[in-house]
Amino acid sequence: MSAATTPARTGAGAAKPGGAGRTALRALQIVLLPILLIGLWWAASIASGVYYLPTPGEIAATFVEVWGSQRLADDVLPSVGRLFGGFALGTVGGVGLGIVLGLSSRIRAVLEPVLEFFRAIPPPVLVPLLMLFVGVNTTMKLAVIVSGCIWPILLNTIEGVRAVDPVLIDTCRCYGIRGRRWLTTLVLRSASPQIMAGMRQGLSIAIILMVISEMFASSSGLGYTIIQFQRTFAIPEMWSGILLLGLLGFLLSVLFGFAERKVLKWYNGVRAAARGE
Repeated sequence: MSAATTPARTGAGAAKPGGAGRTALRALQIVLLPILLIGLWWAASIASGVYYLPTPGEIAATFVEVWGSQRLADDVLPSVGRLFGGFALGTVGGVGLGIVLGLSSRIRAVLEPVLEFFRAIPPPVLVPLLMLFVGVNTTMKLAVIVSGCIWPILLNTIEGVRAVDPVLIDTCRCYGIRGRRWLTTLVLRSASPQIMAGMRQGLSIAIILMVISEMFASSSGLGYTIIQFQRTFAIPEMWSGILLLGLLGFLLSVLFGFAERKVLKWYNGVRAAARGE
């Protein structure tokens, strides 16, 4: 009996270094590509000697000088606030309208042509129109963000609601689960994987539209600051703003991924069980 259990213990002990090794390898893969790209960029900037392509060291020094000052409070924080505000409005509108359209085929048939028409209009084209009707203010910038990020959330919510298992719908009906409880327990929970997928796409679009909305007749914000650096030929400063946008997008993606894992913990558990893990 002891001889039979010895290999099992050895195998279990051997699995731990393997897991740690895989984690270390994954961390190396994540870090290796950025280091390689920075090295290539450095070599290209030194070899070319072009003023418009500063070295990463120059950009890093300029980054600390520019964004570590009052500009962080004057430009970055207002931009992030507008980003969150527009994304939140787009999420509420997209999920709310998506539930209605997903549950009612008649309403969907009536509104679908109109929605497809507005979805085909690129949001940046609406900026001059919104400037005329709303003015150059925070409302206009929020409207630009909402006009783009709402669509992936809306469409994914509709498909998620339509894909709710009919067996579960009949089960809820048999047990008398109706109204708000039926909506939150069954519909939203079943559609939540696709809703979260739409929100992830909407967040990426919201970042892009935040910058675009601030490039038109604005006096503050990341988009305004970057375009001002470009117009005054402050090239390292311009690159530092682009770098900040990239870091902001990466940070938001990581935070959203963390929230997504928390919200869809039940779903990931079901998938793992289906795979026999």
